[in-house]
Amino acid sequence: MNRTTVRTRCSASLRTFAALLLIATFSLGLSGCNTMSGLGKDTQKAGEKVEKEAERHID
Repeated sequence: MNRTTVRTRCSASLRTFAALLLIATFSLGLSGCNTMSGLGKDTQKAGEKVEKEAERHID
């Protein structure tokens, strides 16, 4: 094995690792967005219920 072959293999392994890391990061990011979206909707519904209850006690 010469130096060029070793360097090429290392470079290919590094590119593969970087690609997998990038895919994993995007996957986590997308799942995080969906989770935060759901949390926002739940918080909004809870706020609406509190608001309705408060209006009911004012009347």
